[in-house]
Amino acid sequence: METEELAVPGAWRFTPPVFPDARGLFAAPFQGEPFRAAVGHGLTVAQANTSVSRRGVLRGLHFADVPPGQAKYVHCVAGAVLDVVVDIRVESPTYGRWDAVRLDAATMTGVYVSEGLGHAFLALEDGSVTSYLCSTPYDPAAEHGVDPLDPALGLPWEQYVAREDLVLSDKDRAAPTLAQAREAGVLPTAEACRAWVAGLR
Repeated sequence: METEELAVPGAWRFTPPVFPDARGLFAAPFQGEPFRAAVGHGLTVAQANTSVSRRGVLRGLHFADVPPGQAKYVHCVAGAVLDVVVDIRVESPTYGRWDAVRLDAATMTGVYVSEGLGHAFLALEDGSVTSYLCSTPYDPAAEHGVDPLDPALGLPWEQYVAREDLVLSDKDRAAPTLAQAREAGVLPTAEACRAWVAGLR
């Protein structure tokens, strides 16, 4: 398993070995020991989610209140998506920075998104199936969003799909900009995230 921390601290890329043969392929997208070695703690899985999206579907930018937040281990089991992680932690040295990773069924690459980071992805093919291992159950009262089309973030969606072809939920389309979310006081702080992650080690 190859591991790499992304440009956003607290997010990692995991690339497993893939074993193709005449039947298809086999891979283990999540492996506990390489994960622990890279991140510094294990992953408690409280919920597993699956989404199916047609090309152009944009889901996010989502995050949860910290504590406890919701960490995610994401990989794509069919099709392909562009997975994006954004540092939305107030007072973080990399606040506003983002990184993007292509996830697809050929490589089975996974991305870990730690508590307090914003997460979104864009389906690049019809029938893209994305699986998430989540550290906490879904809690609608603790869930928030930031506009994934916020021009101040400059996320790279339109390099892959024309703006008029992007498909967002009404909730995601109505989400505040990053500046508005910060002004409203809903963003997690870097201090709260550090304290929470330290407790997991």
